[in-house]
Amino acid sequence: MEQLTSQDIRQIQSKGLSQEDIKQQVLNFKQGFPSSPLVKPATIGDGIRQPSQPDMDYYQQRYNQALHHKGVMKFVPASGAATRMFKFLFEYLEDSHANTQEVEQFIHNLRHFAFYEDLETALAEKGQDLNDLVRRKHYHPVIEELIGDEGLAYGQLPKGLIKFHRYSDHTRTPAEEHLVEGAHYSLNRNDRVNLHFTVLPEHQQGFKTHLNAKRKAYEHTFHVYYDLHFSNQQESTDRVAVDMDNALFRNPDGSLLFRPGGHGALLNNLNMLQEDVIFIKNIDNVVPDRLKKTTYDYKKVLAGILVHYQEQIFQYLRALESGDVSQGQLDQMADFVQRELNVLLPREIIGGNSSELAGFLHKKLNRPIRVCGMVKNQGEPGGGPFWVRDADGSVSLQIVEKAQINQDDPGQKEILDASTHFNPVDLVCGIRNYQGEKFDLFDFRDPSAGIISTKSKGGRKLKAQELPGLWNGAMAWWNTIFVEVPLSTFNPVKTINDLLRNEHQ
Repeated sequence: MEQLTSQDIRQIQSKGLSQEDIKQQVLNFKQGFPSSPLVKPATIGDGIRQPSQPDMDYYQQRYNQALHHKGVMKFVPASGAATRMFKFLFEYLEDSHANTQEVEQFIHNLRHFAFYEDLETALAEKGQDLNDLVRRKHYHPVIEELIGDEGLAYGQLPKGLIKFHRYSDHTRTPAEEHLVEGAHYSLNRNDRVNLHFTVLPEHQQGFKTHLNAKRKAYEHTFHVYYDLHFSNQQESTDRVAVDMDNALFRNPDGSLLFRPGGHGALLNNLNMLQEDVIFIKNIDNVVPDRLKKTTYDYKKVLAGILVHYQEQIFQYLRALESGDVSQGQLDQMADFVQRELNVLLPREIIGGNSSELAGFLHKKLNRPIRVCGMVKNQGEPGGGPFWVRDADGSVSLQIVEKAQINQDDPGQKEILDASTHFNPVDLVCGIRNYQGEKFDLFDFRDPSAGIISTKSKGGRKLKAQELPGLWNGAMAWWNTIFVEVPLSTFNPVKTINDLLRNEHQ
């Protein structure tokens, strides 16, 4: 690595990083990250459970019973800016021939957006008539008013504060929809609902102002009290960029270019939480009230599965700690780890001596646990559920991104193509051990599961590096259970026109 200047060192230290951290990041660029060794796709009956109605009734009951003595938190990654949602509109302002079809769809469906009245009023205050502008195909003033700095400035807002849904007498943002969800499946003792939003520092006050203005109405409606928490991605999770020759990429002023470390940076935020049961769901995956019941039911099912399996795991761990375990009990535990927790043990461990097996089982059982909803793959980009071979020879379930798979290997490509399900980021997590102590989640992260991608800045190509993803490598050594959930529970909004889907109307 090139010699760092005194200015570089000050910049690095200001982020809470060291020169050794930067050397390691550059080394990662040079060496690359290893691909995930896929064994086979996880499918229904082979890694993915498909609960029956009696199963669902049982697990919902287990979760409802657990609420009397467990603390619950809803963790919502909400750092996403709305800029990407309006990308085709920004491009249209630069070039009126760009993305014409998407723009026409947007313009001719304006009345179906929850922010329509706001846009109409804002234009009227400037002496312009929205309907007249649309009729005369004068789209620029309309789009500029919606996303520009001098108008509603939607292009600069966080995604969580965009009006998504219209009801008979009000509209709701995604942040508000999460308040509603929280009141239905993450209710603590004394009717308290804990919600934790991870936001960008520049958006935090906006979230606080918005939610504090809205919360009283929902508290009155649902007879709850909201405990709202906010945190930011730590600057120490930022990564340097390099050019295509792996030399440090610099800004025009000579400073180092740092980029956010991806959603894996949120492991720091998740590791700060203390609750027994933590729901994780992205900010934009919300639906109107008419479709929420299915989401509530399956959230409780996932949480009930977590509680059910934690109870058995804790019982086994106490027995192992006592040291008084027969070979028959060890065999029973090994069967449980393989059949229920989906960790296939190496043959030499199963056929080895009992003390080695007991140690191996203790290590595999004494880990954080996550129950992950999976939806049938409809061609969405992103990660999916696979059986993966671990470094110790065991095989376990993992959520793997396409970027982590060596698609040049025909065998690996065949496994990828045979996958049936997609990760919608619908997780319920247990982060405490059988003694009630919180795990240090960094002990269960695979640091070699980062991702390197090619980007550009100022017309120059660069290589960017992401930390192991929050539900990928950051949870690689957790116990994992995959459960099929209905496609109706997965309705993300990636572009503004996604809000025109029936699920959001």
